[in-house]
Order: sequence, then structure tokens, then C-alpha cells
Amino acid sequence: MIAPSILSANFANLQQDIEMLNQSQADWIHVDVMDGVFVPNISFGFPVLKAVNAIATKPLDVHLMIVEPDKYLQQFADYGAAIITVHYEACPHLHSTIQKIKALGCKAGIALNPHTPVTLLDDLLEDLDMVLIMSVNPGFGGQVFIPNTYKKIQQLKEMAKDRNPNLLIEIDGGVNAQNTQALFAAGANVLVAGNAVFNNENPEKFISWMKNSNA
Repeated sequence: MIAPSILSANFANLQQDIEMLNQSQADWIHVDVMDGVFVPNISFGFPVLKAVNAIATKPLDVHLMIVEPDKYLQQFADYGAAIITVHYEACPHLHSTIQKIKALGCKAGIALNPHTPVTLLDDLLEDLDMVLIMSVNPGFGGQVFIPNTYKKIQQLKEMAKDRNPNLLIEIDGGVNAQNTQALFAAGANVLVAGNAVFNNENPEKFISWMKNSNA
């Protein structure tokens, strides 16, 4: 699956970019929420999410790069999040947080920073719908992909093989035409792409290529 990140969209004409994604072969619309505390950047909050949800016809894949996400889970669900992903590093009571997300009717994901090993998810693996492996340090778009990501994908795929075979493995950061096929081959099944999509001269065609590159 392909989940273009609107962090790289044209905010002077966001509706046009959302409508382009609606018409494309994208599966989800990835929404990066940053608070300037957990990561050194601020992106957008509920008013933008509400506006996107009013236009989008694809599920909203909401990635919370924020501290204390539990305080806001209900609001994110109310404003249209279909998938809510929180960071392992930001949640001291992670099992409880995952259960709260599921109780809201959303798919629950955990994101891991580049330095966080996938083995730390061992006790939670059966409870998860998705694991998001950060392939750059979170906070800014346009960063260079970290190659160690491939090893983490393979490790997680092996961990989940018998215990949660339907686990979604999402990759976020530096995804482009050069690594799309290798990421799918390693075991990823959801790719987030921002600059690679929105800076392309034909975003819809590029999304289609990504979508079908694993055929």
C-alpha cells in the first residue's frame, strides 16, 4: 500500500493536492502531526485534519509525533483518523494506549525511531495492527534514508510471521524511486512518501508506479 504524506503537499492549495490523492491509486493519506516537543518541528493540528477529512475519500493514516498522545486520541478519532500511530518513545503505558486507540474504532500502530530496536515490541506484537519503522529521524521531510531500516524490516517480519502474520509494516522517511522495490522485497507492505510524490512532475503516475512496483 502507498500512503502519500501531506507534510510535503502545497499548503497554499491543499484541497487540490487532496483531490489529486483521491483520484490516484494511493491507499491512505498520511498525516504527520508534530508538536515541537517530541520532535523539533511543528506541523499542524485539528483544524487542518478536519479540513482534510472533509475532502479526503481515502483513509487518514495519522502519525502522532507528540508527547502525551493519550490526551488527544478521542479528538483524532473524531476528526477522521482511521489509523492512529503513536511513538514507542513517547508512551510510558504503551499497552494501555494501544487499547484506547482500538476502543475508538481505529487501527492501532506503533512507530519506532531509527535507534529503537524492533525487539522491544515483543510483548505487544499480537495487539498491533501496524508498526511504523522510521527510516529517518522524525521531525522534517526530505531527509536521507537510513539503510539499517532493511534489517529492521526483516527482523520484524520474522518476529510477526507466526504471531501476527497480518501485521502491517509501514516505512516512513526518504522513500523514493530508488528504494521502493527493495523495501517491498524486504517485507514492508505500506510505504509513506512525501517529497517523492509531491515533487514529482506527475504525482499520480508516480503513485501508480510505486503501487505496482511490487507486482
